[in-house]
Amino acid sequence: MLESVTAVRYVAPLREGGSLPGLVEADDLGTYVVKFTGAGQGRKVLVAEVLVGEVARRVGIPTPGLAVVDLPSAIARYEADEEVQDLLTASPGRNLGVDFLPGAFGYDGSHPPSPEEAAAILWLDSYTANVDRTWANPNLLLWHGRAWAIDHGAALWFHHGWPSRPPDVGRFVEQPFDPAGHVLASVAGPVGQAHERLAPLLTEDVLGEVVAEVPDEWLETTGSLPDLDAVRSAYLEHLVRRLERPDAWLGGAG
Repeated sequence: MLESVTAVRYVAPLREGGSLPGLVEADDLGTYVVKFTGAGQGRKVLVAEVLVGEVARRVGIPTPGLAVVDLPSAIARYEADEEVQDLLTASPGRNLGVDFLPGAFGYDGSHPPSPEEAAAILWLDSYTANVDRTWANPNLLLWHGRAWAIDHGAALWFHHGWPSRPPDVGRFVEQPFDPAGHVLASVAGPVGQAHERLAPLLTEDVLGEVVAEVPDEWLETTGSLPDLDAVRSAYLEHLVRRLERPDAWLGGAG
């Protein structure tokens, strides 16, 4: 399970993203970029952040640590910014904390990762259908000489259709990935070789551990997924089945 900490001070909003994440200090003396359950993008974005971030960690791609940050309702009372106060008021309890990387710089292409590292990130985005790592929004930080992958909420788009229809595993499994606009497309080594290296690390047991990291409160049941076990099983099936069919999604990136 993800580590749990308690927020003790809201420091500042980070207005680069549409969901208005905030910099928060916690009782473990750590500082986190917190993504809130009350943001307009919904809790499925937090689920994608955990699943893709933990997949990245399991295959050795640098990505900030994650934690569950418990937000006391009292914190909202001391925030002068009305927009931020509304967001904090709507997000009491367990939110997603992303370890803050002090001194990190946004990726601008001047210090690209090695071809092997770039191929690993491109493979991750191909596997998880993450279209949100482009020059318009690189979602990469440079820290201690390496590229760190951040912000995975746009990946795993398939779950946004769950409230209105049953999970369509086949559609996601066979969805191709177009790497043309990817920020690392021009520097990445062979992505097929990255698949051969990384896919064996993601056994069904490992992916089951990844799915188990998601807090219960962020999972959304539906008519066809009536309980949390069913929801977790659906996520696991999607991840396992897609990994089994690289021919369907790796072609463009390979």
